Amino acid sequence: MPHPGWSLFGFEGIGTQWEISTPDALAAGVRNQLLDTVSAYDEVWSRFRPDSLVSSLSRSPGRITLPDYARGLHRVYSALYRLSDGRMTPLIGSSLERLGYDAGYTLATSGSPQAPPRWEGTLEWTGRELMVTKPVVLDVGAAGKGQLVDLLGDVLQASGHTDFLVDGSGDMLHAGTHPVIVALEHPYNPKQAIGTVELANSALCASASNRRAWGDGLHHVLDGATGRPIETTVATWTMAASALEADALATALFMMDPGPLEDEFEFSWLKVSSAGAATYSAVFEGRLFS
Repeated sequence: MPHPGWSLFGFEGIGTQWEISTPDALAAGVRNQLLDTVSAYDEVWSRFRPDSLVSSLSRSPGRITLPDYARGLHRVYSALYRLSDGRMTPLIGSSLERLGYDAGYTLATSGSPQAPPRWEGTLEWTGRELMVTKPVVLDVGAAGKGQLVDLLGDVLQASGHTDFLVDGSGDMLHAGTHPVIVALEHPYNPKQAIGTVELANSALCASASNRRAWGDGLHHVLDGATGRPIETTVATWTMAASALEADALATALFMMDPGPLEDEFEFSWLKVSSAGAATYSAVFEGRLFS
């Protein structure tokens, strides 16, 4: 939680609640820049609005040119697609729609789970340029909110704010000389915590099957190999230098063992299985309650 006495700027964007904490109140111009950054990200990536840039690719094949920050998103997604053998993929949107997590939030299935198309032969993504060979529903939700956290941090840094906490409904980025203690939400009871962690000049992101869940066993973390919700893991937390990587890795931990991820990324992690067992990395510095 932020420090007592800090100023809080809260707002809603991309379907979630945001809180930005700073020692001093943000000027109106900075607040507007933050809101504009969230709005611009939504205009590019949202699969829930027909006028977004990526939504055009769900209607017909084609090519789009993305903002420069898409290079980082491409780097992370392509690495995790490779390491997970396609289980983590930005093409998962069609599977989410079939299960009811669609643009209209119907939360009603329109068919049986089905694996999304493979990246190979369907998607060509090189930095800012992205092309699809057939209509596809892109969904970068596994890493996009984390990247947006980083982009908001960039706005704050550029405006001279060196102490802050950006919190996008649990995906956090901290900067400054005042660490914060963050509670780790119990995966089965959001009113309880299973532990705490100190966040200092890094990012903390979480993924949980109880968030954005509907129906019997339906939730938003799908296996790209099958199109089905993952049942073996219920919650993950990751800490990394950027929220982009922390967010993406929190999702990847649902789909694969941490070893290959640790070979390519520098991060710490905590993972809770559906059986209730907690495992964590050697450098995870959180405190778990007994």
